[in-house]
Amino acid sequence: MRHLTRLRIGPVGFRVGSDWRGPIAALDDLYRDYPQPEGGIPDFNVHLFAARPWRRVLRPSVQIGGDFVIPDAAPLPLAQGLLAAEMGMNLQMALGQRRYLLLHASAVERDGKALLMTGMSGAGKSTLAALLMARGWRLMGDEFALLDPATGLLHGFPRLISLKNEAIAVLERALPGGRFGPMLEGTPKGTIRHLVPDARAIAAMTEPAVPRLILFPNYGFAAAERAVPPSETFVRLTQASTNYVALAERGFDALTRLVRTVPAQALDYPDTATALAQVERLWEAA
Repeated sequence: MRHLTRLRIGPVGFRVGSDWRGPIAALDDLYRDYPQPEGGIPDFNVHLFAARPWRRVLRPSVQIGGDFVIPDAAPLPLAQGLLAAEMGMNLQMALGQRRYLLLHASAVERDGKALLMTGMSGAGKSTLAALLMARGWRLMGDEFALLDPATGLLHGFPRLISLKNEAIAVLERALPGGRFGPMLEGTPKGTIRHLVPDARAIAAMTEPAVPRLILFPNYGFAAAERAVPPSETFVRLTQASTNYVALAERGFDALTRLVRTVPAQALDYPDTATALAQVERLWEAA
């Protein structure tokens, strides 16, 4: 790769290489406060490359590769190179992570205890996590939460927060001094803008937390809450994990312990103000 950068997010180190300078410059800017991989050795490699030499300059399109790949994945235009890099890092985690049970979830921490939020795309978990960060919670991640099978502790993965469509303006108002990436139009999920986690999230990203509450938020409905039994929570979380099957008995034991010891609630909400009030109330009652 002609252009390279290295960074560590939580306990995981990455080496990102690109045929173009632009995606690497964007990563170096937005991740400038993040540390290097432990000992300089990354856990995963990401490659952003042109499938054909002429694609570097003529209608340049970015193929996503690395240690783990999805064959025949569609490329992204170079203008979305930052998104390609983020997707590449997420892909390595989803397909290659074996140390932790990986949950597709947002996570925030308060007083050493962690709140997990997971749900379908559009449920608002990234937006709620970012808004809770703005209210003083420590962001542990908006894409993945890492559950240690050996200890039951939750480890953070505070990568850039991926805000989509209407959520962008909401967070721009909530965090007028926040650091935002470029506006990426026309992506597969609409308009995307990345938000850099605050200094506390970055400084404390290696500090694990004890899971205290699991929420399944659902945006666009009248405010309602429902206790979710452990059996249903277990099924939902297996569906939210990309490596549960690969971890086999370790994954089963870790998830069983989590759902038996941590209460879960389904949360419907019509707007973010309502959701934040619900979250605070459920947190205090947990």
